[in-house]
Amino acid sequence: MPKEFSRTERLGEQLQRELAELIRDELKDPRLGLVTVTAVEISRDLSHAKVFVTEMLDGKRQESIKALRSSAGFLRREIGRRLSVRMIPELHFHYDESVEEGARMDRLIDQAIASDRHEDD
Repeated sequence: MPKEFSRTERLGEQLQRELAELIRDELKDPRLGLVTVTAVEISRDLSHAKVFVTEMLDGKRQESIKALRSSAGFLRREIGRRLSVRMIPELHFHYDESVEEGARMDRLIDQAIASDRHEDD
């Protein structure tokens, strides 16, 4: 029997979709770069949500996080209008370094493979 998703997981996935759309379509902050919402973790009591984002432009990472944090109230209000839940969690934005770490690991693996090939020749 497959594992059922908990309410917090379902709400997190819905929040991720809605936030991605809101950030893309509604936020006009010039500090905001190409931001992708990678994950949303919601506390058990549904009062807080950690929103993990990545930024495509390396130099704008801190500025994008500041822009998102200053827009948290607006985003929360808009989510409240879109979703039919009693309580909208407070949004806390964090930079997700896992994408960069994965790319770094890929480079290391590629270097190790190239090194092994070079030694075999």
